[in-house]
Order: sequence, then C-alpha cells, then structure tokens
Amino acid sequence: MTSENAYLAGLRLTGKKVVVVGGGTVAQRRLPLLMASGADVHVISRHATPAVEGMDGITLTLREFREGDLDDAWYVIAATDDPGVNAAVVAEAERGRIFCVRADSARDGTAVTPASFEYEGLAVGVLAGGEHRRSAAIRSAIHEAFQQGVIGAEAPGVVRGGVALVGGGPGDPELITVRGRRLLAHADVVVADRLAPQELLAELSPDVEVIDAAKIPYGRAMAQDAINEVLIDRARAGKFVVRLKGGDPFVFARGYEEVVACAEAGIPVTVVPGVTSAIAVPALAGVPVTHRGMTHEFVVVSGHVAPGHPESLVNWDALAAMNGTVVLLMAVERIELFAKALQKGGRPADTPVLVVQHGSTAGQRTLRSTLADAPERIRSEGIRPPAIIVIGPVAGFAA
Repeated sequence: MTSENAYLAGLRLTGKKVVVVGGGTVAQRRLPLLMASGADVHVISRHATPAVEGMDGITLTLREFREGDLDDAWYVIAATDDPGVNAAVVAEAERGRIFCVRADSARDGTAVTPASFEYEGLAVGVLAGGEHRRSAAIRSAIHEAFQQGVIGAEAPGVVRGGVALVGGGPGDPELITVRGRRLLAHADVVVADRLAPQELLAELSPDVEVIDAAKIPYGRAMAQDAINEVLIDRARAGKFVVRLKGGDPFVFARGYEEVVACAEAGIPVTVVPGVTSAIAVPALAGVPVTHRGMTHEFVVVSGHVAPGHPESLVNWDALAAMNGTVVLLMAVERIELFAKALQKGGRPADTPVLVVQHGSTAGQRTLRSTLADAPERIRSEGIRPPAIIVIGPVAGFAA
C-alpha cells in the first residue's frame, strides 16, 4: 500500500471496539490517541510495558493472540515484535473486513497511521507511503509553519477587536510559549514592554503596528492608564492587539489591571501565561529555587518599594525568618535596604546570594556573593537592571 492509493478518512471511534495486538513501545505510543478518541480499546499481548499496564481506560489481556480476538472490532493495530503474529492479525482482520494497521510493515496492512498533530481544532495527518521518518519530518514542518504563522489559520484567541495578553518569557525569544508565539504571528497591533523579547518583534510583518509602551506619551502617574487606552482604542478599531510583556503578565507586570480595563470597556481578552524570570533565570544560571532536603518553599518579592515605606506590603521579618529561597525582582536600586532588613530579621550574613543580570540572553552575567557583601559587590561590578537576586542556600550551588 502506498500513499498514492491510500484513501484518507477520519474515523469516529467513540464507543467502538478497537483491538491493539502488542503491548510494547509501539502500542504505548498509539494508545493515547485511541483513548482520546473515545474508542473502546482492547490490548492483547504476551507482555506489556509498565506504562501500558498502568493506563486507565483500556482492557488489557496478557496472553497470545487467538483467532476470534477481533470479533466485533471496527479497527485493529498489529504492533507485536513478531512478524508472523502481525501477519496473522492482518489476515484475520481482512477475513472480517476490518481495517488493520501493521506497524512493522505499513505496506502490508489495509490501513496506515499518519504522522499527525492537532492544532486549535484542526487535525492534520501526513502519509508518505509507509516512510515514517519522512512523514514525521513533514508533519513537524507543517506544525511549525502553523505556530509561526507561515500558514494562515485563524484560531481561537485571535479575535479582531480583542486583546491577547501574552507573557514573552525571560528574554530568550525561544522561551515564549507556543501559543504566545502563534498569537503574536496573527497580531495587527503589538504593544510591547521594554523587557519583552525584542527579537520576536523583528519577526513581525512590516504592516504590523508596533507600539513601544515605554514611549507612549504620559505623565508618570498616568503610565498604566495610557497603555490601557491604547489597547482599548486599537481593539475598538477592529484590530487584534497583542500586549507583549516580559516574563509572565501576572507576576509584577500589572497584567490584571489591563484585563480589568479591557473588560470594563467590553473588549474580549485572552491571557497567555509566560515563563517567569523569577524561576527561569536562576535555573539557567544553574540554581533551582527549590531542592529536596534543602528548601521547601520560595518567595518572589517585588523590590520596587523599600522596607518600611508606607506602601510596602512585604513582611520583611517573616522573610528573614524563613529557611527557603527569596527571589528579588526589581531590587538592584535598593539592595542595601533589603540586605539590611533581612539580616536585621535574622538571616545569617553568610547566606549565599546569586545575582543574574540580563538572564537568558547573550548578555547574561552572574555574580555570587553573600548577603552581607552583595550590596557592595553589586555596585562594584556595575550590575544594572534587569537583574534577578536569589537569596538562600540554593544560591550556593556551583554553576
């Protein structure tokens, strides 16, 4: 059987008996999609992998394949490591007029499993005459084209007259989520923070309006209001607007304020979480924010307000008393005050500190110090924002 004479059809298998003969790694890969289709899946095999044995929603029979095992089946997959057994399965399926895939020799079955993927309501499959590597490679290329917007498929979340609030990740353009990158590729207008990955903006079509949020004219107190107005204005003009932020839009990024403003204006909003720099940047510098046997908690703290300031909502004594990890964002300007507050509350002066500037980018710099020495080291080394400061035992791990 070749791809040239294969007739493509989508099978609705909900509630219908499907028999998979074989319980090895091939079956293990095929079973999740069959189960997701709602099929009544029966697996017959002398042996099964632990993953197959642990699957809920299948009927597993551990024995040799026997004549009659395909009775009442609508679809069959022969996936054993014995060619003779697979041939017998195909033969019985043909006698019963049941379509059968032969995993070890696609051309000898009466059906072929395509290399497939799902993309926002679309099911896409590729056949290449049984050449699995070729079909998989083409499948991956088509999937990537969808994600990058090369193939134009309007999908959920792309709403003309709506806004998508997208977290761009810590800086490396490859660390944006798949959904975030797809929505960005469909944008008519992009309102971007200065910490959003700038390389992503370079990929946009020339007809996309890119607005630098840092350059919107406003007084200092009106900054967020002005950004909200731009989002609402462009959406009301029928545009699909992507608000691109660095990190995650709900981690010290005022994203929820933008959601509320749009909702009050009747503008639909899609929220796409991002990889937060608070976790990703330490990880890329070789430091986990938690580690078994060392810390059971971590706290992410905004450093935009000094300890003791009337607007501060942080209990610095509580942070000092905990044993876990403290991750400070936007803290370089006031690091002397934070280090002093933590030591005053009981954090040892020799607590390890890791500072990462421009994390995840080509300009990444790291500095290792202690709580007592970190302020002076940060100044002497010329560390400037954006930088992440990690305080706690995990910061002592070698890079």
